[in-house]
Amino acid sequence: MVGVHGIGKQVLGEETLRSAWAPALADGLRRAGAGQQADLAMAFYGDLFRPAGQLLAVGDPRVTAADVEPGFEEELLAAWWAEAARSDPGVVPPGADTLVPTPRSVQAALRALSGSRFFAGLALRAMVLDLKQVRRYLTDPALREAARQRVLDALGDDTRVVVAHSLGSVVAYEALCARPGHGVRAFVTLGSPLGVPHLIRDRLLPPGGVWPGGDGLVWTNLADEGDVVALVKDLRPAFGQRLRQGIVRNGAHAHDASSYLTDRLCGAAVAAGLS
Repeated sequence: MVGVHGIGKQVLGEETLRSAWAPALADGLRRAGAGQQADLAMAFYGDLFRPAGQLLAVGDPRVTAADVEPGFEEELLAAWWAEAARSDPGVVPPGADTLVPTPRSVQAALRALSGSRFFAGLALRAMVLDLKQVRRYLTDPALREAARQRVLDALGDDTRVVVAHSLGSVVAYEALCARPGHGVRAFVTLGSPLGVPHLIRDRLLPPGGVWPGGDGLVWTNLADEGDVVALVKDLRPAFGQRLRQGIVRNGAHAHDASSYLTDRLCGAAVAAGLS
């Protein structure tokens, strides 16, 4: 089994993430009534976003609202704000004030999101850096290829399940598409932004909603209704009706990987791929 992490993990590593994912996956299998166990390898690409030659023990590079770039970053921030307002009554909606490329509007979006349940406790700079990671993956060909290669390197002849969270679902999807004939039986995506039109879906490689495997691959996508990153919860319109779509309830930690991994639906999807 191979796990692929999401955004914001640049100061972690393979073993750190595996130590968090493995017990959560085991709990999900238990909730599903499954007795299977499998070795878990983490495809880690977070270090590709870590500035070279700079130790980040004291924190990430200092950024402000002014560092949110016009275009992709502002559009994604606006989409997050609108989705947070839809699912969280405590978030002031954008209303008639369309996000435009001015520092004030960006600050308003960041301020609104910082008061949401979803982004509670997340520093402004972390939100800005998350925006930049998504943009860099989709617009930097060298980084994109390097991240995909991390997933491909983790896939072995005996890999039967790939579980991918958040931005990792985009990386894993493109990696599986790049290796025709792979033996993965179950592809499980959690809190995935793959269905977001224009910003994500229309930039995928390959384009056009390609199925990421053979006829024997079962793809299960799980989303929490309050997960702001998974702006489009149901991926079937984009990738076909054979995709299995599920809605889970993660409580206050809507986008947290562990909350997804411990769910019964995740455990059942993993168990089916291992059996």
